[in-house]
Amino acid sequence: MDSKQNSGQDSMAIELIQRQAEQVFGSKVKANHWLSLTTVKGSDSSRLQMAYTEQGFKRVKAELERLSHGFTC
Repeated sequence: MDSKQNSGQDSMAIELIQRQAEQVFGSKVKANHWLSLTTVKGSDSSRLQMAYTEQGFKRVKAELERLSHGFTC
């Protein structure tokens, strides 16, 4: 897969995460705040940064799905 194609997939994945976060939190501002937070104490990576990897995307998506059903992370 070339880097241009991979970049397009990354953009689609990030858009999906952002839209899902907006639905869960009810606003773009709250979603962006949550996505900007780190997931692990001492980590420099935000949830949004993590979502650029396949494993990170799955983890952030799973967190959002749990939150949408009323479970805390």
